Amino acid sequence: MTALHPLKAMRLEQNLTQAELADRLAISLRTLRAMENGFYDPSITLAFRAARALNRPVEELFRL
Repeated sequence: MTALHPLKAMRLEQNLTQAELADRLAISLRTLRAMENGFYDPSITLAFRAARALNRPVEELFRL
């Protein structure tokens, strides 16, 4: 079993769909999926927006 990316784990913990989180972050669903699957490293700005949207420290979501 593969461990979930922290971004996906936090999203699921808060019962958000990918579409809902993508809307909150003002990004495409495709970009969010790539982030959750580890194929896209977000900019610092996007990483902080995601942390704010999920009410978590950015360090819990991404390695900086």
